[in-house]
Amino acid sequence: MKDIILLLILQLVYVPILTLRTIMLVKNMSVLASIMGFLEALIYVFGLSIVFSGEQSLAQMVVYALGFGVGLLVGSKVEEKLAIGYITLQVNTQEKNEELIDVLRKEGYGVTVFEGLGRDSKRYKLEILTKRNKEDKLVSLIEKYEEKAFMISYEPRKFRGGFLLTNMKKRIKHKKEEH
Repeated sequence: MKDIILLLILQLVYVPILTLRTIMLVKNMSVLASIMGFLEALIYVFGLSIVFSGEQSLAQMVVYALGFGVGLLVGSKVEEKLAIGYITLQVNTQEKNEELIDVLRKEGYGVTVFEGLGRDSKRYKLEILTKRNKEDKLVSLIEKYEEKAFMISYEPRKFRGGFLLTNMKKRIKHKKEEH
């Protein structure tokens, strides 16, 4: 019985590490991914040694698989909370909302505005790059000023230069001074 409980615990640790390692590889965070890979391999070998030592019971194998499935849920929730990386939010509006643009810039967001032609009229696209963990706050702020805005969020793989990095450092320094 203790082997079954240990297997479940190992899988609940192993699979979230596997999930985070994969995400870190995709985001070019190879040093952290390597550390996670090392931990992942240790736990994996230890868990398999329990499953394949002595008699393999069906219960052990089922718990191993169950732990894997639940571990995937845990790993995805952990990653969601960490929100590693950046997102680009494209906001499409029917009018050029100067108030929204000003508020976003005052909040420290870099906003680039494009004018284009929609099917029936002019449209405006705001492009905003921010940290993933700020996405919900940004969307809420936009919705206060543009309820009908069409928004698309995606993750850029690489970027350099521009307003974001310099301004983020200023924003962090300013918030520390307030507290």
